[in-house]
Amino acid sequence: MQSTRYRSVRRITRNWGLYLLLLPSLVLLVMFAYKPMYGIIIAFKDYKNSLGIMGSPWSDPLLKNFMRFFNSFQCKTTIRNTLWLSLYSMLAGFPIPIMLALMINQITAKRFRKGFQTILYLPHFISTVVMVGLLLIWLSPSTGLIGTIYRMFGKEAPNLMGMASAFPSLYVWSDIWQHAGWDSIIFLAALSSIDPTLYEAATVDGASRWQKLCYIDLPLILPTACIMLILRAGNLMNVGFEKVFLMQNDLNMQTSEVIATYVYKMGLKNNQYAVSTAVNLFNNVINFVLLVLVNGVTRKLGDTSLW
Repeated sequence: MQSTRYRSVRRITRNWGLYLLLLPSLVLLVMFAYKPMYGIIIAFKDYKNSLGIMGSPWSDPLLKNFMRFFNSFQCKTTIRNTLWLSLYSMLAGFPIPIMLALMINQITAKRFRKGFQTILYLPHFISTVVMVGLLLIWLSPSTGLIGTIYRMFGKEAPNLMGMASAFPSLYVWSDIWQHAGWDSIIFLAALSSIDPTLYEAATVDGASRWQKLCYIDLPLILPTACIMLILRAGNLMNVGFEKVFLMQNDLNMQTSEVIATYVYKMGLKNNQYAVSTAVNLFNNVINFVLLVLVNGVTRKLGDTSLW
């Protein structure tokens, strides 16, 4: 034990410059990630601004704020919408970056490959506000692209942004268009690390491109895909607030109200900080449980896990 401690101190002393570079990141992590965590006790209190967090009395019963959410008429709707958007995004969006990476990896013309990658990566750098603005312009039934196409055929364009049934597809597929190319980078990195001698041996054995893809590329990027799947599962209940809020309106509220927007409205608009904290804590606990479960399943099935 003492020898291990001595080696650790010696290693830190020898590489003190590197640890000094890590110090600002560590301070920021503690200040903005760990220090605010004490605020979760608001979920168990009858919080009042004038009394502060520590001065506010504990709620009676202790889980009163959680029960207020579970008994509200919006509980089922927000949880259902959050789960549906998350699962839809995962099922539709998770395989596409893998397919794009496999397709790009098969392109041999360097100039075409670089141009193709650039076109795929560019939408990622569009801000969420601009992205939603483009959707509003393109999908406008009066002046947008959709409206123009419908009028060419003598028909009236639907108001897609005002259709509750269209909101999940608009949210998910616009997100895929924006980020799928950028998300494929990590799988391209995994493909680039494959030993070239495997391809050479497969060529000698007469394997086609398709066989190389099925028996070399896919199996060797599977661990990376499993790690990415675990991380996606850990954020299953975290539907992005900004894009949903910007796309939300009174007509599509039935399918666009998610936990993130509900927490915002309850906390910052209705000043019910205890309830909003309780809902957010419930959301994070579910994410943590899902992360542990999926990590355990992938570890048993494929010996690949985060820990």
